[in-house]
Amino acid sequence: MPDLSTTYLGISLKNPLVASASPLTRRVDTVRQLEDAGVSAVVMHSLFEEQIRYESHEVDFFLEHGAESYAEAQRYLVEPPGFRIGPEEYLKQIGKLKEAVDIPVIASLNGSSRGGWVDYAKKMQQAGADAIELNLYYMHVDPLETSQQIEQDYVDLVADVRAQVTIPLAVKLGPFFTSLPNLAARLVKAGADGLVLFNRFYQPDLDIETLSVVPNLELSTSADLRLPLRWVAIFYGRLEADLALSSGIHTPADLVKAVMAGAKVGMTTSALLRNGIDHARVLLQGLEEWMGTYEYESVAQMTGAMSQRNVEDPAAFERANYMRTLASFEHPRI
Repeated sequence: MPDLSTTYLGISLKNPLVASASPLTRRVDTVRQLEDAGVSAVVMHSLFEEQIRYESHEVDFFLEHGAESYAEAQRYLVEPPGFRIGPEEYLKQIGKLKEAVDIPVIASLNGSSRGGWVDYAKKMQQAGADAIELNLYYMHVDPLETSQQIEQDYVDLVADVRAQVTIPLAVKLGPFFTSLPNLAARLVKAGADGLVLFNRFYQPDLDIETLSVVPNLELSTSADLRLPLRWVAIFYGRLEADLALSSGIHTPADLVKAVMAGAKVGMTTSALLRNGIDHARVLLQGLEEWMGTYEYESVAQMTGAMSQRNVEDPAAFERANYMRTLASFEHPRI
């Protein structure tokens, strides 16, 4: 039987399938089900910077106004919709999950700015989290803000969080940077033990009947695997950090590709939401069967076997392959 074990962020895992942040990792009962289905670790739903700011504003209000304030006037800051769990409840939830399951629990911080809120990283560690995933997601719309400023802010943010914790730290990135390899290397130097590729950004739609902006979040498909797959393959062996591939893992073949490209783990959410938690069993059984068919004894043996540094044609990941693809395309007959 093939050995499915791997390591991620220095943590030993029984296999390379991790459940990424989603509603499924929000509750104790569903996290238990994920463990029973075979996932090797879970990433908790994110604690947002805005939630920490919200709680901080409430505390400041009570300290300033004291017991003489009227109850009707005790909220000036509107609570963002969907924030069902605040910072303190989040920390308690870490403890509950750690008591309920044996697999590693990775806490998630979602933010973009430097400040006192990074102290919550230390509190996450104290609450028992095995690692922290720092989810960098912010829309930069100021035309006067340079790419150098944005990237330096992210690097400084990672350094600030690293200064607060000793447990492993992963950084979840989006793909839209001028020089992604340079930024990745700087983040690792700042203290990131791993990189998660990639974040899937919220992309609103427009309702042309009501002239309103409509929230829209679509589940991924296997086609979404290609972008992170390419960069995992390029980064493998070039960065002193573990790589996680996130987005597009729906079939056993997708998980195989992620590992072969160089990912220590493949993270999935959409496949479990669409097909149910037991789909994790399908992914792991398929991985094991594929390894048996092609005589791979372990996941460690597979990891990076099809990275850029190990394939016969490294240019296939770069511009040369783009030109060959365009040259070979034929328009379908009408």
